[in-house]
Amino acid sequence: MKLTLALLLAATAEAFVVQQKSVSSTRLFSAPPPPGQGSIPLAGGPPPMAASPMKPSGAVPGEDAAWDLPSISEPNPILRIEGGGTRKTYGFRNVQKEVVQLALSSEGRPIQADMELWIGPDWTPFKLKAYSEDGLIRPIQTLIGTRNKQATIEIRNSGAYEFPFNAACRYADPPLAEARTNLVPSMGNPRLIQGGAVYSVPFEPTAERVRVLLRTDGRQLNARIELLAGPNNIKQLYEVFTNNGQLNSLYVVFDTPGAGNVVRIVNQGTVEFPAYAYISSV
Repeated sequence: MKLTLALLLAATAEAFVVQQKSVSSTRLFSAPPPPGQGSIPLAGGPPPMAASPMKPSGAVPGEDAAWDLPSISEPNPILRIEGGGTRKTYGFRNVQKEVVQLALSSEGRPIQADMELWIGPDWTPFKLKAYSEDGLIRPIQTLIGTRNKQATIEIRNSGAYEFPFNAACRYADPPLAEARTNLVPSMGNPRLIQGGAVYSVPFEPTAERVRVLLRTDGRQLNARIELLAGPNNIKQLYEVFTNNGQLNSLYVVFDTPGAGNVVRIVNQGTVEFPAYAYISSV
């Protein structure tokens, strides 16, 4: 009797098996992610992986060009621009050339500068604000397009009287004059940054220089590019506004000494004005 009762209880226990929770998916896939956007995280799936530090990608033609002020200003002297709103202008009258190389540096003090492109008596299609915490370690280095017109570039020291800086500006020589064009095929698909969006890229400590090209499809460009070293510790900053981000794309070169360097791009325009970012390091 006891043996029969034990067998009956064992059979009853085997009948009660914990059922696994069934999961059904109603996810719809309409299209692959846009080029350069990475994979789209699935609902209920693991969170997207954080961006890994970008490794040096090698030189692009034109980036072996010298950015030191004596090389840029030759044969003209380097201009010293005092603080407190002092301004200097450079005239460019050769309509066969289009790209101007501009660099600012200091003796280790901060740089705050406003740069404008003037075409004609009352037209300013391009404005650029620049800041560097240390103008010796991280000088201001950029290319400005004149749209193949007779133009004037104004450089204004918007910093305090105690913070002068040196400036050099001239038409860029090949292959640097084509650097904006050469960077596009070397980078492949650009990163699309919608209006109001923020995009950050960390870099390996071995990266000595970072190049950033920011452009649009012909619409206005209103954006900010920051070089960070630590949480919200801005070491260098560029803020651009132009009515045509294709004719006046923003090309800047960051010197990135040390570790922990991050480039952060903020599209300050509305959703109607997306921008495309090309980023590369050496």
